[in-house]
This record gives sequence, structure tokens and C-alpha cells, in this order.
Amino acid sequence: MNRRLFASVAAAALVAFAAVPAMAAAPTPAPDFVLDSNTGKPIKLSGYKGKVVMINFWATWCGPCRQEWPLLESIYKQYKNQDFVLLGVNVEPDTKPSGEWLKKQPVSFPVLYDVKSEVSGAYKVVGMPTTVWVDKKGFLRVTHQSYKPGDENEYMNNIRMLLREK
Repeated sequence: MNRRLFASVAAAALVAFAAVPAMAAAPTPAPDFVLDSNTGKPIKLSGYKGKVVMINFWATWCGPCRQEWPLLESIYKQYKNQDFVLLGVNVEPDTKPSGEWLKKQPVSFPVLYDVKSEVSGAYKVVGMPTTVWVDKKGFLRVTHQSYKPGDENEYMNNIRMLLREK
């Protein structure tokens, strides 16, 4: 194989590999939790067994979180009738900024409050936003850190992949 062709193939493979989401080597059970929500009712993760769960950890001070917020609502509306749920987990110690943000940017998916950072700690969240996917059996399958335009395509690919699984 000539050098130019080899370099092209190697570059294409590198780009393809970089686009792969961070999949767990061996799926581990997703840490269960119960958090208060914007509906006034506590929500327990294990109550969604049998569904694909996308958990988005966010904060009102996070620019990328604000940028992806309308996209999350769009994704939720597209997949909510297909054994899918999206949980927005606000990580701020005070719920007031989140409540104010939700008045300006309402969503139809549940928003939960991790005021003690216990859940974000259990999921090893180190930056905002962080999104994780839990499969129908309750296993943590994919983790995605940060957000940039176009990541929503990866989000939907993860959802479709997990929805196809039994």
C-alpha cells in the first residue's frame, strides 16, 4: 500500500474511532437514586427499569448546558413514546436558579435536584454537562462529557442503539 493511501486510511480510522461514544468495557449496574423533582414528586431511577434512561447532569451557570437544553427537549419529545425517558439532574446546591431557568426554558421531561451532589458523585461527574445512558436492564452503558453542536446526533444514535436491545 502506498504511503498516501495508508495515511488516508489511517486518518479515516482515527476519525471514526474518535467518534465512538465512551462505552463501558463491561456494563455495570447504574447507581440507583431517589431525588426530588420539579413536579414535587420524588423520582427513583430503578422505577424506570425496562426503559432506556438518558440522564443529563447540568447547571444553570453552564453555557453548553443552556445551549443543549432545547435540543434535549426535542429529543425527549421524539422518543418519549418508545420506552425512553430523559431525566435532567440539576447539580446546584440551591434549586432557585433552576426554577427560574425552567420558567424561561420549560421542558416536558422531569428535572431532578441533586443539591448534595450525591448522585453526580456516584456517577463520577467531573464537568457540565455530563450525559449518561442506562439500558433497559439498569446497566450504565455510555457516558458523554460536555456538549458541542452536533453531539445530539450521537445522543440519538445511543438512544436508538439501546432501544433496539431486548
